[in-house]
Amino acid sequence: MALAVTALLAAAAACQARIGEPPARSGHPGPAAPRAFTLVASGGVLPHPSVVDRARFDAGGAGGLDFRPLFAGALPVVSRADLALCHLEPGYDADGAGTGGPPTRTPPELAQALAAVGYDGCSVASEDGLAAGADGVRHILDALDRAGIRHAGAARSEGEARTVTIMPAGPAMVAHLAYTQDSGGPALPAGQSWAVGLIDEGRIVADARAARQAGADVVVVSLHWGTAGQDEPDARQLALADALTAASSHGRPDIDLIVGGHAHVPQAYEKVNGTWVIYGTGDQVTGQPADRRGAVDPRGNQSTIGRFTFAPPTRPGGRWEVTTAEFIPQMYDMDAGRVVDLDTALARGADVAGVRERIQQVVLGRGAAEDGLVMGTGR
Repeated sequence: MALAVTALLAAAAACQARIGEPPARSGHPGPAAPRAFTLVASGGVLPHPSVVDRARFDAGGAGGLDFRPLFAGALPVVSRADLALCHLEPGYDADGAGTGGPPTRTPPELAQALAAVGYDGCSVASEDGLAAGADGVRHILDALDRAGIRHAGAARSEGEARTVTIMPAGPAMVAHLAYTQDSGGPALPAGQSWAVGLIDEGRIVADARAARQAGADVVVVSLHWGTAGQDEPDARQLALADALTAASSHGRPDIDLIVGGHAHVPQAYEKVNGTWVIYGTGDQVTGQPADRRGAVDPRGNQSTIGRFTFAPPTRPGGRWEVTTAEFIPQMYDMDAGRVVDLDTALARGADVAGVRERIQQVVLGRGAAEDGLVMGTGR
């Protein structure tokens, strides 16, 4: 990774001169100031049987699977970002085959579709991460590797667990860390406590500081936390968000953005101690959602994409600051099997105004509008 980072930095340095800049004293164009970059983060992708069935239909029914059409509504937002992060919740079965069975059986074609949409990295830390055992972890990470998608939150070896995931985002290097509040039913394999990242405040802060030392300009933490089906963040989310965003080193926050999931419904965005926190994005792609009583819950098909513009530091050693914070409301249309951008759908006359308004009320429910959060558009 060090060689790759060195090559990227060298390439960036070679391309810094811009038309219209004043010449340097040597008579050659001077270096350009680093530009801002955009980062987007979306909700959980849960390939339930109905989702897999739709991908089979979209492939023409010839035995293949094509998940790319499902993400059509997210394509404009994701593909235009300098860095796009997703969250893939379940694991792979032991032989890598997609059966369309339980949620823990995920076809490798899904990773290929995520790459085609434009995702660069994906959190895989979740309560279902070990549902298929150590082989399941290995297969999901192998599939993401083959698709060219970086991953965080699970590992095939202790060495991999200690390796920081750092990706280029325009002129900056961004670290992606991911953790889950528990590993679900299965216990961590004996002697493999590193297989899935579990939420621990001290560990998260230590990992964020290690990411800085490894060359990260911006540190993003994905957290699989909260209470399923609850619009409001719970007490544990609030406390952990406060603690993590308060952590700093040398006068600089250790974490620059927190992206949450697991509630399966959209939750609020909030600026905590000067750092943006998404308590819950909701699920981007999922099957028929139900509440604890088994009744259909349409909130489970609603989600947001967070989009943040980071500007370079104004002083040496300073922080990359978020200058624009946006949320883009979405829903997954079960009948069509498609992610729908609600702003675009509304512009086309679709009857989605009520859904968009509900998401907006939840997202802004903790005063984020006062700190500059706005509803963005995918158009």
